[in-house]
Amino acid sequence: MSDKLVTILVGGAAGQGLATVGQLLSKSLSRSGYHVSVTQVYMSRIRGGFNTFAIRAGAECTNAPDELADIVIALNQEAVEQCASTLRPGGLLVLGDGLDPQGHRSIRIPLASLAPKPIYYNVAGSAVVGALIGIPQIEIAQLLEESFSRKGEDVVKQNLDVLRDSYAWALGQEITCRPLPESPEIPWLLMNGNEAIALGALAGGCNFCSFYPMTPGTSIAQTLISKGAELGVVVEQVEDEIAALNMAQGASYAGARAIVPTSGGGFALMTEAMSLAGVAETPVVAAIAQRPGPATGLPTHTEQADLNLALYAGHGEFPRAILTPGTVEECFQAGFQAMNLAEKYQTPVVILTDQYLADNIHTVEAFDLEALPPLHRPAEHSEFPVGAYQRYALTESGISPRLIPGFGPHCVVADSHEHLESGKITEDPVMRNAQNEKRMRKEQGMLAEALSPVCAGDEHPDLLLVGWGSSLGAIKESAELLREQNVRVAVMHFRQVWPLPTRKLLDWASRARATVCVESNITGQFAGLVRKVCGLDFDLRILRYDGLPLTAGYIYRALDTSDLQLEQRG
Repeated sequence: MSDKLVTILVGGAAGQGLATVGQLLSKSLSRSGYHVSVTQVYMSRIRGGFNTFAIRAGAECTNAPDELADIVIALNQEAVEQCASTLRPGGLLVLGDGLDPQGHRSIRIPLASLAPKPIYYNVAGSAVVGALIGIPQIEIAQLLEESFSRKGEDVVKQNLDVLRDSYAWALGQEITCRPLPESPEIPWLLMNGNEAIALGALAGGCNFCSFYPMTPGTSIAQTLISKGAELGVVVEQVEDEIAALNMAQGASYAGARAIVPTSGGGFALMTEAMSLAGVAETPVVAAIAQRPGPATGLPTHTEQADLNLALYAGHGEFPRAILTPGTVEECFQAGFQAMNLAEKYQTPVVILTDQYLADNIHTVEAFDLEALPPLHRPAEHSEFPVGAYQRYALTESGISPRLIPGFGPHCVVADSHEHLESGKITEDPVMRNAQNEKRMRKEQGMLAEALSPVCAGDEHPDLLLVGWGSSLGAIKESAELLREQNVRVAVMHFRQVWPLPTRKLLDWASRARATVCVESNITGQFAGLVRKVCGLDFDLRILRYDGLPLTAGYIYRALDTSDLQLEQRG
């Protein structure tokens, strides 16, 4: 993998332009036809603190961060101290001439002579790295023109002058670094997981979003604001998270297809509204970008510790679906499917991602909208004789006919109590049982069409590595490392964790010598769910809960130091 990928790590304080350097390089790489995957680690600061922007680029696709770097761009001395030690043998430290490389192999850029003002230093640094690894100068030049054209010709010219002089300076240096491999020259789109969820939701007919800002889920709403305006999408920033989910249900009752983006702390406040959606059978989607808790925890870092929250949120019992995409492409698919599932089964659906995947900028191919299945639609008033419509009619599938009020003669009711088929409140125990059982029958339908886990590798593996959500990329790369040690490995990735499809897992587990569950929380929430549903107890749980994303190295080291003895199993 490393022969076909180059990792560039940019380190510095918030406000230094770290994202400017990273985005210039990542966009120019993607436009040059390379696969790109970006991992961002940032502190909860507006300015200051210490942040990193890591770019993995090359001729192969990757969905996992790298622990080592080929190039480190240090924007301050702290970046030298914290990041230079991650350089691979032969790696290069790029820094300004006022910083101390502390003995590392380095190239010191004369920023003051290449750029007329400090505001252009980031362009100079990007240009030097672009020249060293072989990014065509024209790609960065076009980006600069697009980015600064609204500021006038003089600003564009100054940026292009700095770019030209910095490229010429870098190409005149004797120092080298490992260049990029030959480009596959594929016309990529570049987006993060949250943007993909928003676009998928739009493809799924989303036309309403209510939210209260909370890192790292807010950019779903921001994308809907910027991309959905011409589609007539209404986005409301409300006073708190409780109002967000309740407003979405009001919009859904009136016929909108609604999504509510948030994080774990915000979703915790929505649990009563989840129950309302359950009993009123209101289609609504909650997109939760997980971050470490409890409480505020590490608000800008990553974790997979809200699975139980999503699974059990809300008092009482009612059906739901929980989708757990593992890549940016799967985020798009999850956005579309969640809107359709909620509409079809008239129940809340949760998309569960995390900070790593939400902020992971990745190259993707253009989505094939023509291949998407048809959208589920509410029933029409004309389908029912006057007086014959029953909102909560008892059906074999558990799905009752849903009309939109105001589009016909029928009265369309919704309430937070148990009800008769007509929707009128009841406390009759027989009807209570009938309605409760009707709602729960929806889970049978959702399970029948649940996303099956994706499994690949040796059919009779020594190790079956199982994960969900964003762990996919790291698990796949760790499997490659294990195969280099002649270990037979299979990888299973769950894109949906509720209703939980277990048949394929039990089949592969029966043929594996050992099973390992990999997830980012301290208690092994998914492993516990699997044991509860189908009785499978994993031989080993690899858990990470320090706020950093899983890596292949982390998984490999955990296996290496475990008590798992494959040679003693049979």
